[in-house]
Amino acid sequence: MKNVAVLGAGRVGKAMALDMAKGHRVLLVDRDEKALKSAQKINPEIKVQSADLGNVSSLGALVDGSDLVISAVPGFMGFRVLEELISLKKTIVDISFFPEDSLELDDHAKQNRVIAVVDCGVAPGMDNILLGYWDQQMEVREFECLVGGLPVEKRWPFNYKAPFSPSDVIEEYVRPARLMEKGQVVTKAPLSEVEVINFPEVGELEAFNSDGLRTLVTTMSHIPNMKEKTLRFPGHAQNIMVLKESGFFDTEEMEINGASIRPLDFTSKILFEEWKLNPGDKEFTAMMVRIKGIDGGKEKEITYHLLDRFHEETQISSMARTTGYTATAAANLILEGRYGRIGINPPEYLGESGKENFEFILKYLQERDIIYRFSET
Repeated sequence: MKNVAVLGAGRVGKAMALDMAKGHRVLLVDRDEKALKSAQKINPEIKVQSADLGNVSSLGALVDGSDLVISAVPGFMGFRVLEELISLKKTIVDISFFPEDSLELDDHAKQNRVIAVVDCGVAPGMDNILLGYWDQQMEVREFECLVGGLPVEKRWPFNYKAPFSPSDVIEEYVRPARLMEKGQVVTKAPLSEVEVINFPEVGELEAFNSDGLRTLVTTMSHIPNMKEKTLRFPGHAQNIMVLKESGFFDTEEMEINGASIRPLDFTSKILFEEWKLNPGDKEFTAMMVRIKGIDGGKEKEITYHLLDRFHEETQISSMARTTGYTATAAANLILEGRYGRIGINPPEYLGESGKENFEFILKYLQERDIIYRFSET
């Protein structure tokens, strides 16, 4: 039994703390005391600490004695928290969706002899793991991931609920999307190239460009064609584009009645209530990963489908489960001594580390009713 600190008690952080507490001593840290008490009410053995995680100078005292730290802070503070944890020589699993390039900290991690697994959610995360594994089995020529978390009950105008910070969702809508086309990195506008697909057991969804490839454009640059698209209900992208083109996502301050405010902060505040996922709200995660290549001189296509729904028994959202349990699988992989590569570790490195580790992660998720359905042609 090890000591694990979970930074962030949002929906995903809470789910990870509860999962890790099944086999380890857990400290859950957040400034939201209500969120901390909610987790501790379910499992009184979880220790909690109220703290402002934006103050990175306080991290040393918070994680002292921890064998592993899981970071689930909002994206805007994720890079600074990761950098500080590396300086503290802590083993880390990180799910914060920060805009900076995590590989910039690779030398820092190696100098401090730190294992840091980053972007370890559902996507980025599990899709990287799948690609990393199959890249070792065959010559991969194409990779495509379509993924999204959606509410069961549609509500106009967005038909969307955010299982995590709205600011992190908005980041997907404003950050330029990087794709690989014919061996070259191509940058396209987010929300562009909208296409309608028919997802099994769900029906029509729209897919649009987003910057989900992340580290893959560097670590998997030998694969000629790669893209990731976000899934939403039809019409969502157009409505978001109206806000974006009207300046609601701008980050430069403007003065209103003597007060300075960023349009993005105002929009995030409004959308927090509009997109708020209330306790018991039903939602689901849909993902399709397609990997094409050559194996033994023959063309092969590998496909994984995921359709995961709100878990009635635990009352944990699907996005929290599919994101959080991928991270806790990685955490247990490290704590059990199965994985120990020093440096910054994007999830594809976990997939590359061998069949035994790959099957460990799939089994870990399957035991939690998260099933990736596999097909091969």
